[in-house]
Amino acid sequence: MSVNIDVFDTYYMAGMVEEITPTPSFFKDRYFGEEDPFSTDKVLVEFMDGEQTMVPFIAPRVGDIPVDRAGYQIFEFEPSLIAPSRILSLDDLKKRGFGEALFAGSTPAERAKKIQLRDLTDLDRRIARREEWMAAQTIINNGVDMVEYIDADTQGQTVPIRYYDTSGSNPGVYTVSPVWTTWALMCADVVAMCDELAKRGLPVSDLVLGSTTWATVKGFTGLLDELDNRSIDIGEIRASIAGTGVTYVGKLNFEGYMLDVFVARETYVDASGVTQLYFPAKSAMVSAPGCGKTYYGAVTQIDYGAEEFETYTGRRIPKLCINQEKDLRKLRLAARPLTAPKNKAPWIYATNVVL
Repeated sequence: MSVNIDVFDTYYMAGMVEEITPTPSFFKDRYFGEEDPFSTDKVLVEFMDGEQTMVPFIAPRVGDIPVDRAGYQIFEFEPSLIAPSRILSLDDLKKRGFGEALFAGSTPAERAKKIQLRDLTDLDRRIARREEWMAAQTIINNGVDMVEYIDADTQGQTVPIRYYDTSGSNPGVYTVSPVWTTWALMCADVVAMCDELAKRGLPVSDLVLGSTTWATVKGFTGLLDELDNRSIDIGEIRASIAGTGVTYVGKLNFEGYMLDVFVARETYVDASGVTQLYFPAKSAMVSAPGCGKTYYGAVTQIDYGAEEFETYTGRRIPKLCINQEKDLRKLRLAARPLTAPKNKAPWIYATNVVL
């Protein structure tokens, strides 16, 4: 007995999206890989202050000494909506698709299903690039500015989100002075950045460098001399690919901090068509994997053929719209992501570390 399946049902399309192979990304996957979907428009972002307080010895017959709980902060944010769409017309059904046989023998309905999956995959990857941008920006600024657009060309309001008290200084930023011109200068600053995390009880195992930063520091005589000293475990350099546009170059010992070193060259194309780096070329950052998470707000919509609003929870929410008068079908894929730290400033970022 055959079963009729509505391939344009929201839940069915959501299942199709879940089967799409995720686009590899470095910052989002490594530092914000844990996901927390909410069933409401707003999400609750919570993180603790790192602390290293030691308990005291107790005098005889005192019993016990109460201790305070670690500082805890919770914020409510409403993530901006990301909702790219793709229109399918009769002309699209007549065109030969990329990589498709000249005479595939497909009916218009079969071609529409194939195009639907291809469009969902493309829209998912576009959203993934925005999430990777959000992850990098969250590290760079200890927050993110979500610029909302009214249409494809008209910019609306900017929604700034910061994960620190803006009346004071940013605890996730380190200023380098002077810039790195020797291994000794670089080592001193990297150790100071690691110390800042360690004294708050936060792990540190990664050093991410911009492309220009790595091009400069890999030629430092001091670094090469240290690598030639076999009697000291200074580390090793062995290049490998860590993700799209990111290279793992090895492990280095910074006065006891054994750091995995990555070089970030990931790029994206911005709204004006200009290729940009996710991570600035002259920057550096220390942190540890899994230091943040990605929250997802719910998406409320009226599905095709329905009359009432329905709220969906998840990473990606598809929607189908039909214009029968013009024989057009529009496929939309929505998401409301927000990247945030698990602890207060679990990274230290420095800009313009080299000339």
